[in-house]
Amino acid sequence: MPWPSETNHDTAIFDLLEDERSRQATGLQLIASENFASPDVMAATGSVLTNKYSEGYPQKRYYGGNAVVDDIEALAIERVKKLFGADHANVQPHSGASANMAVYLGLLNPGDTVLGLSLDHGGHLTHGSPVNASGILYKFHSFKVGATDERLNFDEIRELAIAHKPKLIVAGTTSYPRRLEPEPFKKIADEVGAMMMFDIAHIAGLVAGGAHPNPVPFADVVTFTTHKTLRGPRGGCILCRKELASVIDKAVFPGSQGGPLEHAVAAKAVAFHEAMQPSFKEYAHQIVKNAAALAAALANHGFRLVSGGTDTHMMVVDLTPFDADLTGKEAQLVLDSAGITLNKNAIPNDPRSPFVTSGVRIGTPSVTTQGMREAEMPLIAEYIVTTLRNRNDAAKVAQVRAKVAHLCAKFPVYANLKAS
Repeated sequence: MPWPSETNHDTAIFDLLEDERSRQATGLQLIASENFASPDVMAATGSVLTNKYSEGYPQKRYYGGNAVVDDIEALAIERVKKLFGADHANVQPHSGASANMAVYLGLLNPGDTVLGLSLDHGGHLTHGSPVNASGILYKFHSFKVGATDERLNFDEIRELAIAHKPKLIVAGTTSYPRRLEPEPFKKIADEVGAMMMFDIAHIAGLVAGGAHPNPVPFADVVTFTTHKTLRGPRGGCILCRKELASVIDKAVFPGSQGGPLEHAVAAKAVAFHEAMQPSFKEYAHQIVKNAAALAAALANHGFRLVSGGTDTHMMVVDLTPFDADLTGKEAQLVLDSAGITLNKNAIPNDPRSPFVTSGVRIGTPSVTTQGMREAEMPLIAEYIVTTLRNRNDAAKVAQVRAKVAHLCAKFPVYANLKAS
């Protein structure tokens, strides 16, 4: 029987996909949680594994016809264990958030006490936000960054841990631009008898490439997304000590998910393979170099960098010293018009709403994947500054848009890719 698309191609969707391909190719992608996946990763994601159902785990499936799927998932597991030096890995979580919630389901009981970084100081929704299931089901106490240096204060975290005796301490961030050393968290967890979970969703690629300390030897559990700096498909992963393998696996399936997305698992395996290559290490270190160069260039233009700079792939930029009337929301919108994509982001103790904000978050993974280096970062900063200073002048914004497209044309990420 012929496919409907053979006689009635869905031009509406594929025209929109081509629009998005063009947007990505001709603009600067500076959202810290985004990246360009390789053609091989995308090929696996769109493979025939989309057709297969495979509830369970390798050699323990509830459906037949999974011999190939078993081999693929086993390969993904072995690769990621080797990449991070882990005892056990579960590659089935659909996202970083689902990975985190599975860990909580496996290790905690409702009402248990947990420590995590406050969302408005750089943490994540699943680190205890009261609007998220993590904050509804568990008793989270949040630590914050310092009022003056905007960095984590481990003496204060220790005091909070001693006072509340958490069952689990969650380390990890979404908008904290500094290195997260695992040893201090481990020391505090051991002192109060807590387990330690490290969420490296943003920095997994940096860890894999040796550009950030690896928390696996210190943590009971490590969670991460497989996209972002790791440059794989959208998805999640959990690493843990061998003693926790069974409880973690049961918490993922059948505890919180049904059948895994094996096309995504195959794409994860491809990404893990790519991350083992020598070039990936160079890429990870270049991300950090580019971020430092871009942060310095923005500071020279009058922006304030939260915490004074960055050690990672991202920076949080306080717009107030540059222009007290400029909000993160307005900056995001006008920069979009100039072909520069980033996101509004609260700064610590932000007086503005999280839907408005006084800052923006900027990351360098995507432009680094394109091949840009330190030399291009001052130019990117100049484009940002020119756009924001002339945000009410459509002609000048359009001029920046043309310059952005010209720069991106020098660094094509998908030379021959078409949406269909």
